Amino acid sequence: MNSPAVTPPPLQLVLGEEELLVERAIRTVLDTARLADPSADLTRMRVADLTAPELAELVSPSLFAEGRVIVLDTAHEATQDIAALVISYTKAPAEGIVLAVVHNGGGRKAGKDIVAAMKKAGAVVTECPKITKAAEREAFVRNEIRHAGGKTDPAAVAALIDSVGSDLRELAAAAAQLVADAAGAVTEEAVRRYHRGRADVTGFAVAEKAVTGDVAGALEALRWAMQLGVPHVLVADALADAVRTVARVSGAGRADPFRLAGELGMPAWKVKKALAQARGWKAAGLADAMMAVAEVNADVKGAAVDADYALERAVLRLGRAHRRD
Repeated sequence: MNSPAVTPPPLQLVLGEEELLVERAIRTVLDTARLADPSADLTRMRVADLTAPELAELVSPSLFAEGRVIVLDTAHEATQDIAALVISYTKAPAEGIVLAVVHNGGGRKAGKDIVAAMKKAGAVVTECPKITKAAEREAFVRNEIRHAGGKTDPAAVAALIDSVGSDLRELAAAAAQLVADAAGAVTEEAVRRYHRGRADVTGFAVAEKAVTGDVAGALEALRWAMQLGVPHVLVADALADAVRTVARVSGAGRADPFRLAGELGMPAWKVKKALAQARGWKAAGLADAMMAVAEVNADVKGAAVDADYALERAVLRLGRAHRRD
């Protein structure tokens, strides 16, 4: 005899701005609701598009008590009247309705009041923070591979990010495909084989050549990347990450990569690579390089008229910085 499906908690708070994680959280809420009631209907609205009367109607109990999932997106944009209604609703949720509020963690006071009220009322909170750090991206890829039933190692994770870039949707899709194609064993060789030809034209390839002073190689890789449509911002991010990493390990000399990894909170393989890249860099050159990558980051996000030229100029500046005494 099958056990009856458990009714999902009526209040759900999805907190953060990482789009893939937010979408997964909403999908989980809906799937859970439909386990209890397969006919549960989904209504998803931006808070900014709602009036208070419309919201009141959405969360009103149904005469036939059919299951409903109501998702309120961008709650950080809520006005006082909308916030007051949501806060009032959290005190006595209607039977058969699951209210999921999506909030990015910032925004107006009214939106933050909604978050506080949801938490006070015992809402299930799903954190979806923006993934911006390299270590977080690596952890994401490892988790994707594990959840897909596969196993991997640091070198393979690095190779996958080198090949695909930092977009989480692409990383998730690639991780799942690799687990399927490689019978669960995601190795560096499997990644390179699957993405052969692509690894040489990512932002990471450009950055690795640029920070070692190989200007000609970096420019060639950059031109290939631009022809194949690698987003400018990914190349700029890779340049910035490479320079920052070299700056962090610079001066460590022949330090033990494993000890240094613990001190810096970085993977040992990355520290080992950065120690090799740091050879030849002087403090003044690194200061110039940090300024160059900060400026190109702003350039590719709209400050420059020609983003291609801005990236080429940044690579040339890094070459000069590497040669500086």
